[in-house]
Amino acid sequence: MSTLKSLGTAQTRKIYGNHGLKGDIFGVSWANLGKLKKQLKTDHDLAMKLWKSGNFDARILATMIMDPAQLASSEIDAMIKDLDNYAITDAFTGVVKQTPFIMKKMEKWTKHKSEWLSSAGWNLMTNLAMENPDLDDAFFESQLERIESSIHASPNRTKYSMNNTVISIGCRNKKLEKKAIAAAKRIGLVEVDHGKTGCKTPDAESYIKKTMAYRAAKAKKKKTTKKKVATKVKV
Repeated sequence: MSTLKSLGTAQTRKIYGNHGLKGDIFGVSWANLGKLKKQLKTDHDLAMKLWKSGNFDARILATMIMDPAQLASSEIDAMIKDLDNYAITDAFTGVVKQTPFIMKKMEKWTKHKSEWLSSAGWNLMTNLAMENPDLDDAFFESQLERIESSIHASPNRTKYSMNNTVISIGCRNKKLEKKAIAAAKRIGLVEVDHGKTGCKTPDAESYIKKTMAYRAAKAKKKKTTKKKVATKVKV
C-alpha cells in the first residue's frame, strides 16, 4: 500500500475523476500497475488483502495478480458487492470470466437492476460470445432479443456493456453478423454518459462490419500466402 501511494499522482487522480471514479484513490497509472504485476506475478493471498483495503488502485492491482482458480463462488458474490465504477467492474469480470462460474454469474447478474452488477453480467456475456465456441447460435440470438427490448431502459454503463455484447455476437460468425446488424439498426443510437472524457460508444453496426471485413481480408491474405508457399515447394 505504501508503494502504491508513492506512485500516485494528482494528475492521474484528476484523470480518474473525469472518468467518474470516486473514493479512496491514489492515482497510480496503468503503466505502473503493470510493472508491479510483473514483479509480483500471481499472489492470490496478497490480492485478497489488497481488495479488502477498499482502495481503487489496490483493487485494480488485485485483479492483476489474483488466481481465478482459487476464487470460490461465495467469494465472487461478496466481492461483486464492492463494485462502484466501470473500471473496477471491467477488471473484476476479467477475473471471473476465467472461473468455472462464468455462466452461472452471467445468468444472475444480467438480470440485476444494479448498474455495476448488470454491467458485469453483460461483460461476461461478451466474453462468452468471443471465446466460447461451444454455445450455439440460438443462445446468442435470444440475447440479442433481450438487449433489443431493454437496452434503452437500462442503467448508463449497462447500456455500454450491452452494446459491446451486440458487437461481440455480430463478430462470432456470418449468420450472427446479419442478426446482430439487424438488431443494431432497430436499437439505433445508444446514448452513454462517459463523463468528462472523449470516450465514445462504438456504433455496433459499423464496428461489426469493419471487424468482419478485416478478418475476411486477413484470411484471404493468409490463404494466398499458403498457396504461394505451396507452389514454390512444388517447383
